[in-house]
Amino acid sequence: MPSWSASKFQKIAPIERLATYMANTKSISDKDERKKVKRAARKKAAPKGPRTGARGENKAKVKKASRGQSKR
Repeated sequence: MPSWSASKFQKIAPIERLATYMANTKSISDKDERKKVKRAARKKAAPKGPRTGARGENKAKVKKASRGQSKR
């Protein structure tokens, strides 16, 4: 058993995160109507704030290949 609490590191499912600002369109079967409802929900949602850093700053950096002549 780890010494740290696993509840601290609970991940939120992507669907739950979307539900906070996206309309629930499960009951709408018509595609065009569903799109209209979702678009209206996006427009109504509060705008996102400005970026605090570069878009890819948290991406894993790729190690550069060695320079020089290949062995074979």
